Amino acid sequence: MDKKLFLSLLTEEVKTYKPFLETKDGQWIVKGFIDTNKNIYTITNDTKVVSKIIEILLIPRLNAFASKNNLTMELPSAQNYYPDLTFKDNDNNLFAVDFKTSFYDDNRACGFTLGSYWGYFRERDKKKNTDYPYNNYKCHLVLGILYKQSKEDVNEKKVYSIDELQNIQSVIENFTFFVQPKWKIASDKTGSGNTRNIGSVIGLDNLVNGKGTFAELGEDVFDDYWTNFFNYTDARNHGIGKPHYTNLETYKEYLKTQKNILNKIYK
Repeated sequence: MDKKLFLSLLTEEVKTYKPFLETKDGQWIVKGFIDTNKNIYTITNDTKVVSKIIEILLIPRLNAFASKNNLTMELPSAQNYYPDLTFKDNDNNLFAVDFKTSFYDDNRACGFTLGSYWGYFRERDKKKNTDYPYNNYKCHLVLGILYKQSKEDVNEKKVYSIDELQNIQSVIENFTFFVQPKWKIASDKTGSGNTRNIGSVIGLDNLVNGKGTFAELGEDVFDDYWTNFFNYTDARNHGIGKPHYTNLETYKEYLKTQKNILNKIYK
């Protein structure tokens, strides 16, 4: 299976997820946690909690999707391994899929991190916090889940009975799903502070339609930019003083200096 076909199949698959995760009035189907005594405890809209629950709900459906399309789905062998899901076809072609969740309001959507630009991203033929080398994958896709946070407060101090289930307000609502190659929604900024994570663009339309910083430039430019990117700490530790560039504009200026050096060499 080629990467275009896999992308197309997965995109069609996620179109079925909105009615699966929402009630008829647009609320999340998850209301809280239940114990063996049938007591229900509400949850917060903390993104880490929400993200993990959504993953738990979707993994069985994605496994069914894999079986339907003659694929196998593998979970990572360790908690911090990339990617979240590996799909393999009968010819041992690999496809990486990472879950990414964030909230939005109108067309304003917060971004998220898209994984490290260090480690496995640079040493692509080695297993670095991965079960397979980065280069072994046909493509690296993001399964994006965007949602609105409920404007109504949830009473976390109250314990509900199973009979009160319909009275519990969901903490999130109105899902939007998308599937995009990682490079198409990447920005030229790190995900947060001085970390080694690639940041995504922001905005609902940009994320859903793959209108990232490198979308018109191509995956090879994305790879070159982030493979050679240094934050200030790493630049200092590697003896280059300060980063060669910090955004797309300064990256262009940096490339001009490299071209000038090549021109001198080949004169």
